[in-house]
Amino acid sequence: MPRRSPRRLLGALAAVTVVFALFSPASAAGAAETPAPARAAAVRPLSTGTPVVFVHGYTGSASNWTTAMSVFRLNGWSSANLFAYEYDSYGDNITNAQGLAAFVSNVKSRTGASKVAIVNHSMGGLVSQYYLKVLGGNTSVSHLASIAGANHGTTAAGACLIYTTCRQMYPGSSFISEITSGDETPGDTKYATWYSACDGVILPYTSTRLSGATNNNVLCQTHIGYLADTVVLGQVARFIAS
Repeated sequence: MPRRSPRRLLGALAAVTVVFALFSPASAAGAAETPAPARAAAVRPLSTGTPVVFVHGYTGSASNWTTAMSVFRLNGWSSANLFAYEYDSYGDNITNAQGLAAFVSNVKSRTGASKVAIVNHSMGGLVSQYYLKVLGGNTSVSHLASIAGANHGTTAAGACLIYTTCRQMYPGSSFISEITSGDETPGDTKYATWYSACDGVILPYTSTRLSGATNNNVLCQTHIGYLADTVVLGQVARFIAS
């Protein structure tokens, strides 16, 4: 039997290690905090001075964006230009959008930037759309990336109609009508969405799509799974860097 060179032996060992890591339970359960997938998301270095404001979904928080911020840093962003807006999931999305307006204004003052980019998830799509379209926030936003946004509502909100935010999120609500009537992508802002038939929460899943946006159909991703999907998050980072 021919003897392998040290270099070939090291290569074989590395391959076995990679296969074991990909299929180990720890890797599957902790994908959001595993550095290897995050590195894979950064195809090439990107740099931008545009501050990014992340807007969580229903019952979410700033902690939802831990993986996203890691991916953005790998793609050239400074931590000083990454911000997460938190709001009351059980309150009123008009108030939440007004809060977003004040938050963006503060970010612009702190960074000296004339515009920010917004990345939203789930009900954060409603908060963002109201800010951009009704409150005129599009003049302060260079890019809007909506990940599984409830932009045209979701019938899943029928399970929590005791809350104003859920009534606003139900398809056909006056809130939905206000943010979807006329131009869904106003101003010079660049818009993009990511949606999937496997979402399971945004029903119908095509609700995320915005007329006039670059709408990306993800082959199969769950609603919460997006928050740890370094491939999609890398696409979002590169979209904003465009």
